[in-house]
Amino acid sequence: MARVAKKKARSKRAAKAKAPVAVSPAVNKTQKAVDSATKSLDAQLDRVAKARARVQKSNTAAAKQALTNANAKAKDLRAKVASAKQDLAKAKAMDTVRQAEEAAKQKIADLADSLSSKAEKDLSSAMKAFESRWKKNRAKADAKKLKTAERKAESKVKAAAKKATAKAKALDKKAAAKAKADAKKAAKKKAGRPKKSAAKKSAAKKSTARKSTVKKSARRGRPPKKQTVGKKTAARKTAKRRGRPPKKR
Repeated sequence: MARVAKKKARSKRAAKAKAPVAVSPAVNKTQKAVDSATKSLDAQLDRVAKARARVQKSNTAAAKQALTNANAKAKDLRAKVASAKQDLAKAKAMDTVRQAEEAAKQKIADLADSLSSKAEKDLSSAMKAFESRWKKNRAKADAKKLKTAERKAESKVKAAAKKATAKAKALDKKAAAKAKADAKKAAKKKAGRPKKSAAKKSAAKKSTARKSTVKKSARRGRPPKKQTVGKKTAARKTAKRRGRPPKKR
């Protein structure tokens, strides 16, 4: 009867081990934040659609302003949803470490149970004369196996923690790059087109500057050469006279 009770207890432990790991409260909290932000964004997008329809129907300044305000609020809500999703991804990454720890502990417990059950089977078939020595040797072997399993479990937990940290850093980097790009877009939109009066003034200034440059370019240039025919012929004659005199024959 005692052996039957032991078997039932072990089967209950095995069934309990197969139960899924519960989600951490941090993941639940961030998931609720994501759901709430998404719900708010959906409601705001409905308001944007209504405001856009009102602009198409009436096209008044008040309707346009309402559409602009609705779009701005929708933009803020989109940013909140993105931030909440990022927090959820981080929480899930860190929760994998906790799950790895729990799985490692459960694996060690299962290994201890399997080793003890196997030891009992082997012990029943062993000779009574070698019972004490057999127990001692088996206990040493089991302790060694458990230590090996613990080392393997620790290495798995460390690997999971390293992976989760790297993922969290990558998400932070991605979010920073996106924020930088959004800031550049916002700066470009703020610059906008110049006012009409300023554009007319700049065009008038450019036209006057062009006229002045044309006049200056007309004045510039090389002056015409003066005709000095007499001087040139005299110079040619003097050039002919120069040189060595002819030899006397």
